[in-house]
Amino acid sequence: MRTSTAALASGLAATAAAAETIHGVLVFTRHGDRTTKHYGNTQQLTSLGAEQCFQSGSFYRSRYLSPESPTHISGIDGEQYTRSQIYATAPDADILLNTATAFLQGLYPPLNSERVTTLNNGTKISSPLSNYQYVTLHGVSASSPDAIWQKGDDSCPAAAAAQSNYKKSEGYLSLLSSTKAFYESFYPYLSAVYDYPAASSLSYAGAYDIFDLINVARIHNSTGPAKDISAEDLFQLRTLADQAEFNTNYNASEPARQVGARSLAGAVLTHLGDTVSKGQRKFTLLTGSYDTFLAWFGWAGLTEASPDFFGLPDYAGSMVFEVFSDDEADGQAEKRVRFLFRNGTEDAVELKSYPLFGLNKPDLTWTEFQKVAKEKGSISGPEEWCSICESRDGFCKMYDSQGSSSEGVKIKNGGGGGMDGEMIAGIVLIVVGGLSLLAAVAMWAFVNSMRKKTKGENGATSVVMNAGHHAKGWDSASSTKSHEKVTV
Repeated sequence: MRTSTAALASGLAATAAAAETIHGVLVFTRHGDRTTKHYGNTQQLTSLGAEQCFQSGSFYRSRYLSPESPTHISGIDGEQYTRSQIYATAPDADILLNTATAFLQGLYPPLNSERVTTLNNGTKISSPLSNYQYVTLHGVSASSPDAIWQKGDDSCPAAAAAQSNYKKSEGYLSLLSSTKAFYESFYPYLSAVYDYPAASSLSYAGAYDIFDLINVARIHNSTGPAKDISAEDLFQLRTLADQAEFNTNYNASEPARQVGARSLAGAVLTHLGDTVSKGQRKFTLLTGSYDTFLAWFGWAGLTEASPDFFGLPDYAGSMVFEVFSDDEADGQAEKRVRFLFRNGTEDAVELKSYPLFGLNKPDLTWTEFQKVAKEKGSISGPEEWCSICESRDGFCKMYDSQGSSSEGVKIKNGGGGGMDGEMIAGIVLIVVGGLSLLAAVAMWAFVNSMRKKTKGENGATSVVMNAGHHAKGWDSASSTKSHEKVTV
């Protein structure tokens, strides 16, 4: 995302008024600088990327945890990590887990005071790494239902189909043709990339990939040919990548192309709801990728607030949702929500507030925020996600009415031998009921035998129960299909 002077001028002031109390925040951050995506799921957070994420965490520490800050979160322990106040999660991908880890290191750095434990034998043990604080980070497997909240478009067939529609559009085909010569001119810089065998293989179809390869090379390879590409050409590559990725991840007329944003909205409602209703959760960290940012920019109407939201967010850029109220206010009805965005981590980059949903309001009441988000299609849970995505793989099998039901086993397609599924299900229930009866009788016999005094030579009577039959649970190998790796 390119931050222009006009956009900054149009942004609303981010600093809360002195009469406000901030009750909690949710931060959704993009990963920091990384190696290229081109070679699949091998990308790693670089040292620069880790530093960017650390600086971002430090920035939010100064804003929300410092007692001297006018935007200090009420009731938060800004010095020592308290598990009940902080919740951090990231998809199970190295780059995103490391992003969250570096952010949390900046948010809660090592304690100033030394922590020493004295053992019973008198030995004194100091905390390692200069009193490093181990903030709990919840990693989420791609096969878990919770994976939808930060990467809602991943493994979603309906989203993939909707995204592919962009490549059939008139706008896409026009750019594919008009930019062909421009892209082919970069072949001398990419000739070493094995799957770009000729200049003709370069086109707008690979807009983001081409930009990413060249951008990463310019940052990290001081001797490579990419250093000779002009700033003007790099800017044009970035602009075309912006356009390609935004249109891939959002379209107002295709709800399935908005799944990433709608899933994130569901997570925001859940986590902020905990802050509003219970007041214990103070800081939530979610971690994701640019595709979710772009989907959110479109879905939340941010492009109406600034045209810069049509562009990619910078590395370690972050979105923030603040829950606040007037100092004298009390109760759920008075809580309000404000959206802010920080495009990167440079010192000059400000955290700016923008109106959501095209409503031209600096903030919304919690009730209004919930209402509008739900009306726009925020996703409430995995079952709804599976329905929208038209997915029957992995965890979606448990919600698929074609496969299983909470009312009992129903096999729609009958097995062999002429018996239909209803009959098989009935037999299963009879067998299970019979085994249950036998088990009850055996237990009665066992208890009754314990009450009797036996005068036999061995002095006891034993009851042996047949444990050969057992209930078979979900077969993880068959019920959980490996989901695609997250795109970062």
